[in-house]
Amino acid sequence: MKTILVLGAGQGGIVTARELSRHSGNEEDINLVKILVFEKEETNVYSPSLPWIMVGKSKQQEIIERTDKLQASGLEVIRGEIENIDPENIAVTVKGKQYKGDHMVVSLGVEQADVYNLEQFGFNFFTLKGAQDFYAELKKFDGGEVAILVSSLPFKSPAAPYEAAMLIEDFVRKNNLPKSTNISLYTPEAGPKEFAGAEASRELKELLGKKGIKYFPNHELKAVSGNVLEFSNGETYAYDLLAYTPLHQLPGVIKKSDLAGNSGWVDVDNKTLETKYENVYAIGDITHVKAETGSVLPKIGVFARQQAAVVAHNIGRILSNQKPDQTFVPEGKYFIEAGEGKASETGGRFSATGKNEVKMKTPAQWGHFSKWWDEKFWFFKNF
Repeated sequence: MKTILVLGAGQGGIVTARELSRHSGNEEDINLVKILVFEKEETNVYSPSLPWIMVGKSKQQEIIERTDKLQASGLEVIRGEIENIDPENIAVTVKGKQYKGDHMVVSLGVEQADVYNLEQFGFNFFTLKGAQDFYAELKKFDGGEVAILVSSLPFKSPAAPYEAAMLIEDFVRKNNLPKSTNISLYTPEAGPKEFAGAEASRELKELLGKKGIKYFPNHELKAVSGNVLEFSNGETYAYDLLAYTPLHQLPGVIKKSDLAGNSGWVDVDNKTLETKYENVYAIGDITHVKAETGSVLPKIGVFARQQAAVVAHNIGRILSNQKPDQTFVPEGKYFIEAGEGKASETGGRFSATGKNEVKMKTPAQWGHFSKWWDEKFWFFKNF
């Protein structure tokens, strides 16, 4: 019986495991393939919904589920910190025990770290606790300067800071906070969603302007002192309430393995997601994947899901003594919350023409409903 090791139960890991399980031929009493999922967390958090948590639009129980509910016939979840990854021998060690497989899919996501001691001054809204704590403060907030800070590049879910700013603006307006209250977004990026192309970037910037959100591109954080942000361009800005993105980096266990590449992430074949080791794949936020244009793909959940589906399909083909026949194409859509119960559908393809075919639609109630449904369907389908 073949064994497949899936490292990480984030979006990419879950899709990989579920797709392999569905097409493995496993039944209640008959297991043809063993699928082992390794995950340190007891619960799975649906991170695209964290901006809703920040403003009280969603609750914890709506966006989490127990990781062990992934288990099915031939699919086992092994809880614990991964201590060692041996890609050459397709093996992983957890709690001192080594597990060996025939194929390995690494989907551990990014490791979040504090930078400039930001945790002392604000809230990391890329975690459930950080988003919840921010909302607790927002409910007590009586007006002033609200800062949304992108602390470093790259970071996953690149639309999240913009969603957060627009949702907070909606909260401020609906709760009749003083008109002197300002929402400012500071980022090292030259423009919002640059990866999507000039048109989509311009449209999002205009949307921020219409909502009165102050936007400060090309602002690379240098230091935080008290309630003042200092940037490398010499500018300083005071704030009263701060939400920030953390430093995103490779998990330590990958750094000490031989999977870390020259890019600072895990280098993979852009189409098959295979690493330099045969039958070892990497997907999602830890990867360094280039589009046909040569630009590096952003770290977006929709890409992790697509990569997972391709890898799972091709492993299934190999197990059936057939040639892999699918390749990863970087295209898809996602929704950007804009407040007022509306969201913008944004999507397209990173094309070979040198121009990304990504469009951003006008925010609408249908977009908000579609994002809400994506969350509900995610849990229904996978847990």
